[in-house]
Amino acid sequence: MALNLFGGADQAKSSPGGGLIKDTTTQSFMQDVIEASRTVPVLVDFWAPWCGPCKQLTPVLEKLVKAANGAVKLVKMNIDEYPEVAGQLGVQSIPAVFAFKNGQPVDGFMGALPEGQLRSFIERVAGKGAFAGSELEAAQAALEAGDVNTAATGFAEALQRDSGNIDAIAGLARCYIATSDLVRAEQTLALAPSSKANAAPIASARAALELARKSAATAGADLTELTQAIERNPTDLQARFDLALALNAKNNREGALDQLLDIIRRDRTWNDQAARKQLVEFFDAWGPADPMSVKGRQRLSAILFA
Repeated sequence: MALNLFGGADQAKSSPGGGLIKDTTTQSFMQDVIEASRTVPVLVDFWAPWCGPCKQLTPVLEKLVKAANGAVKLVKMNIDEYPEVAGQLGVQSIPAVFAFKNGQPVDGFMGALPEGQLRSFIERVAGKGAFAGSELEAAQAALEAGDVNTAATGFAEALQRDSGNIDAIAGLARCYIATSDLVRAEQTLALAPSSKANAAPIASARAALELARKSAATAGADLTELTQAIERNPTDLQARFDLALALNAKNNREGALDQLLDIIRRDRTWNDQAARKQLVEFFDAWGPADPMSVKGRQRLSAILFA
């Protein structure tokens, strides 16, 4: 469809959205939409200030475009001020949204659609993976906040869109670990493609699974009894080791670190370097960016290279 665009003195205005969302004019339509769509799909939202449904649709569109994180852009056009392009596209009612790719309109709709249908529309235009990054970030944030159900739902939805997504696989496995469903965690990790079976997210989740198994074995340990055993005999390194596992099982990571580091200070080679190996397993399970992993590595290095 060729567009006979009109010139003029108006300039496009930017909107919040980090360059993903902007207002356009008749003059700038060619640059903002036609040319821009040769690089990334562009949605054009035709609206007017008096249009009630437009006020419902546009904020949701903006939210989803931001969530797509660069997979698509949104350009808004006020048809009261700039009616020419809408007329050429045959817009008879608003809100009306057209999707442009490679300089041509390829899809569109009229009316205010629900968020789910808008999401599907954007995925149809930009691809099924358009929202993968934002969904995974939200799921990870939920998991870190302890909202396991929300996190699991997010990871599962990401997997439905991309069955080989290792971040989603690892995240869902960690959700099962958090609920002590270690069998399903192992089954989930087995979904990773063989070529990515040792990728960092999968390896870290696998380490977390092994650690959870150890923790399950020490879940019934009496912390008071272990602490008293160490007080009676500070050189009882096995008691310190068992206490470290028990403390980690109760999410007392710093306490677990203290015990293992104390073992290394007293005897680095004890039980074939079991304390150092267990620290490395902790770091792998927690993830390299975890604050306690960073702190633990620093403290370990200070002991080993003192």
